[in-house]
Amino acid sequence: MTKTGGGPRPRGVWWREGAVTATAFVLCLLGGVVQVDDTLTAPPAAAYVIAVVSCAVLPLRHRAPLAALAATTASGVPVAPLGLLLSPLIVAPALITAYSYALTARTERRAGGAVLGTSVVLLVASTPLFGGVSWQDASRMGSVAAFPLMAGVLGRSVRNRRAYLAAVEERARRAEESRDGEARRRVAEERVRIARELHDLVAHQITLANAQATVAAHLFDIRPEQTRKSLRELVETTGHALDELRSTVGLLRQSGDTAGPAEPAPGLSRLPALLASFRGAGLEVSVEQEGTARPLAPGVDLTAYRIVQEALTNVTKHAATGTARVHLAWNRDRVTITVADDGESEDEGAPGYGLIGMRERATVAGGQLSAGRRPEGGFLVSAELPLPPARSGGAP
Repeated sequence: MTKTGGGPRPRGVWWREGAVTATAFVLCLLGGVVQVDDTLTAPPAAAYVIAVVSCAVLPLRHRAPLAALAATTASGVPVAPLGLLLSPLIVAPALITAYSYALTARTERRAGGAVLGTSVVLLVASTPLFGGVSWQDASRMGSVAAFPLMAGVLGRSVRNRRAYLAAVEERARRAEESRDGEARRRVAEERVRIARELHDLVAHQITLANAQATVAAHLFDIRPEQTRKSLRELVETTGHALDELRSTVGLLRQSGDTAGPAEPAPGLSRLPALLASFRGAGLEVSVEQEGTARPLAPGVDLTAYRIVQEALTNVTKHAATGTARVHLAWNRDRVTITVADDGESEDEGAPGYGLIGMRERATVAGGQLSAGRRPEGGFLVSAELPLPPARSGGAP
């Protein structure tokens, strides 16, 4: 059974409330045993009345703590006029409600005022109206006034402790959620990177394979030797596609999986082989270099290779031409890569994923990329990528 709204309370709560109420009732009766003249007698009827009235409101202290505190405090006022000795024992219900109110009050000022008022009321009720005040009377009056304050301080400290633990748990929960969110973000970024790699290599290799198959089909009857050559190139192209696909998908393996041989990421050093594959597919590619070539950072080197690969793939797929030009300009702090063609695009729609991927790669590498139609005809892709600082005394 669970507590939901105003429904029934758990059985354990009822047992606890019954134990607290019974203990307070016994303490009230023990307080009625001690008389004003310090003799011990059986609890009078007045002690039973006060114990019953003050303990009857204890189960309500969680729902109406201030009302319960006022009721138990008021029950202690007629103790002295009824001939009983006002002591911390007989006002035990007031101490319990003072603790509960301090534990549940919304502000410290409100809790402090209510508990202090309880102490003042009990102090006044325990003060003899006539006659002198002995040291014994003063000690008893001080304890009657101090015990509610002590109960209030204890209740407030418990409340602060609970609030501190709740805040610590909340910070831990938020930190855990932040770590989970960061992990999810990194996983998403890695998936995007792998998807970009898959797009680049699959689009490139499939385009070449399609071009080589088209050439082989066209020359099948009239030039068998050329057909066989195209088919051999087609086999090599699909074999390279499978190798690169296997290498890229291998990034998705779990940490405990057997690792296969990993090839280094491609870079501009593999540009001749890349251009040869396009030439085998029927695209004549010329290359020009300006300036002195310098080593690139691994990530920038891969980006440069992929930009050239994707740009030439787009020429093969969309441009009605058989030629393209690749130009590399090496400056002191950057390398400019341009890929141009003179054909008329067969696809005038919005930029596809290839151009988007190239632009994202260049941005991540710290560079920039622009692409568009040339005024004199054809299409131009231009990318600027950063170079590492030149070593002092080395080549520029």
